[in-house]
Amino acid sequence: MNIDSIKNGIVIDHIKAKNGLEIFNALKLDELDCSVAIITNAKSKKMGRKDIIKIDKAIDLDLDILGYIDEDITINIIKDDVRVDKYHVEAPKEIVNIIKCKNPRCITSSEQELDQVFVLTDKEHKKYRCKYCETLYNQN
Repeated sequence: MNIDSIKNGIVIDHIKAKNGLEIFNALKLDELDCSVAIITNAKSKKMGRKDIIKIDKAIDLDLDILGYIDEDITINIIKDDVRVDKYHVEAPKEIVNIIKCKNPRCITSSEQELDQVFVLTDKEHKKYRCKYCETLYNQN
């Protein structure tokens, strides 16, 4: 299969296999007015299998969403068919309005205008807790 290269845009690489669609939806890439390619289960020497997203336009990415979903992702910035920048994302220390607290007694349940804020409490195991009630968020 051949996917054309992009002249100016972004390549999100080293996405864990099967996470590409989750990232596509979380970043709302379907709302863009440019070409977006999702490549799933691509062969990778480093990872075995991986997903790749190519965006044929320079846009602002929410790095907190990317870091929360998969902190092994790399972002490649392409200008005039050349990669001009490459960087890695990290698990954010705090995420806002990406996930919701499931505790029915949390203040965010009754005060719906409050932001859903979660704090990284265990970096090694990537555990987040609600800032208000300290409920652990289970990603499963």
